[in-house]
Amino acid sequence: MKSNLDLAVGFARTGVTGYGGGPSTIPLIEYEAVKKYEWMTEDEFGQTLALANTLPGPIATKMAAYIGYKVNGNLGAMVAILAHIIPSLFGMLFMLGLLYKYRTSPIVGGMVQGVTPIIGIMLLEMAYKFADKARKGLGLPIAFGLGGVSLVLIQFLNLHPGIMIGACLLGAFIVAVYKNRTKKVSEDMYEPRKEKSV
Repeated sequence: MKSNLDLAVGFARTGVTGYGGGPSTIPLIEYEAVKKYEWMTEDEFGQTLALANTLPGPIATKMAAYIGYKVNGNLGAMVAILAHIIPSLFGMLFMLGLLYKYRTSPIVGGMVQGVTPIIGIMLLEMAYKFADKARKGLGLPIAFGLGGVSLVLIQFLNLHPGIMIGACLLGAFIVAVYKNRTKKVSEDMYEPRKEKSV
């Protein structure tokens, strides 16, 4: 029961404070899932985020579904999704008319401009964490190389990020299989032959 309550409270917070859409919500979800409730490690969160980006649909609800399922199965997934979307749904219905009515007001414009730098800093902090993990896992040259290629393909050639993530996952899988086979062949070659007992 407590896990469902924690899921409801945690994802309600991300739904209420996640101003600016899915990407700006991810650091908030990471805080709840990794730091506050310790439902997963930073590495698990990064892997889940990468996989969620390859699937269609809003990133925040996919993360809520996975984390909820990890914590308490199907019920946990449902609780996390509903807790995340219901506050913003009601908030949107309530505020949409008000904001639309006063959309040209300098107060509303100032609110948006005031929140934007905070979202930028949160995303920058998350980008740094992922870059540091990539550097430690792949090494600096490969991490920078993949980052540069990704920047060109996604930003300048308009390749969908999901395709790039899928290609990197496939490449990593192929390399891991190749390394595993090479290691196995190497071990078989250098394994001393057992002498037949007389």
